[in-house]
Amino acid sequence: MDLGIAGKVALVTAASSGLGRAIAVALAAEGVRVAVTGRDEERLQETVEACREHGAHATGLVWDLADHGRAHEIATMVAAELGPVEILVNNTGGPPPTTALGQEPKLWEDMYASMVLPVIELTDAVIGGMRERGWGRIITSTSSGPIAPIPNLGVSNTLRASLHSWSKTIAGEVAADGVTANVIVPGRIATPRVESLDRARAEREETPLSEVRRQGRASIPAGRYGEPEEYGAVAAFLASRQAAYVTGSVIRVDGGQIPSV
Repeated sequence: MDLGIAGKVALVTAASSGLGRAIAVALAAEGVRVAVTGRDEERLQETVEACREHGAHATGLVWDLADHGRAHEIATMVAAELGPVEILVNNTGGPPPTTALGQEPKLWEDMYASMVLPVIELTDAVIGGMRERGWGRIITSTSSGPIAPIPNLGVSNTLRASLHSWSKTIAGEVAADGVTANVIVPGRIATPRVESLDRARAEREETPLSEVRRQGRASIPAGRYGEPEEYGAVAAFLASRQAAYVTGSVIRVDGGQIPSV
């Protein structure tokens, strides 16, 4: 299927590995011109090269999302090199495993500054141009935690839930302008983040890592962890011409794992 987005310009944040990289590569495979951000310059360049293998024009910008004051600068830099951003993929790293209770206010402040504020500010920086041109896609990658809270991920569950409400709100504000806003939610996808969470659980519960992984697979109706490429493919579809009537939605890519309707 031709997704009708060849030549469009995308910006994917936190794309030096994992889900962000998978989304960037999926868009590049569709002929999208891709800008990616990340903290690690070497790994970021690996993502750029993976995108270029598909013949796409790709560039990388080193940016720690905690430095949310740079959002407008980043959007301007992408526009200067590739053109105005038409597809924005808001992806962020996750906070350390914690309970919701008993955390220092500084942790909440720091995580809000790196997981929520840059998403809002970066979207504000590009959405005006999308509305003027009558076309745009805002895709925000979060977590299953806002739907079914994940034990020992209290900070993540809370902050990512705010992005669900934010995305739904802006979807209603820009739908008539040809701009969509959707959230994409991963289940257990085989990424470095999930690997680290499995290891943290194994240490916390004094359980072999192999047993934690077995239990993880057993909780998924599909019987396996998802592949990053499968997640990237869904994000690419949400960016497509065909998905113009999909907005204000939360799309699960979870192998059936999330228990709620």
